[in-house]
Amino acid sequence: MKTRACAWQTQLRENYPRPSQTEKMAAAAVRTLGSSLGKNLREIRLHLCQTSAASKGARDFVEQHYVTLKKANPDFPFLIRECSGVPARLWARYDLGKEQSVSVDNMSAEQVAGALKTLVQSKP
Repeated sequence: MKTRACAWQTQLRENYPRPSQTEKMAAAAVRTLGSSLGKNLREIRLHLCQTSAASKGARDFVEQHYVTLKKANPDFPFLIRECSGVPARLWARYDLGKEQSVSVDNMSAEQVAGALKTLVQSKP
C-alpha cells in the first residue's frame, strides 16, 4: 500500500532541500565535537561580520550548527561576536589563558566546522 505525502510534507521538502554530502559530513563532525569541547578548552569565540560576503560561511555555520553544539554542551561558552567590518576568525581559549585563532574568512560552513575541529583537537 502506497501512502501519499501530505501537503505540509511536500512544502517542507520544497523549502528545505536535503543536505549535500559535505553538509552531512560537517554536521557529523560537529556532533562528534560536541562531547569533547570541555576537556582542554575553556572557551570558543567566533568573530564575524553581519553583512560581509567574507563572513557568509561563518554565519551559515552558526545557523546550521550552533544549536547542536549548545545542546551537546549547554554550560560550555561558545560565543558569537558580531561586529561590522571585522574579518571572520575562530578563537579557542585553553587552560592557563593560552589562545589560538584561525581565520575563517571566505570559508564555507563545512570548512568552518573543519577549522573548529582542528582547534578543538590541537594542544596549545
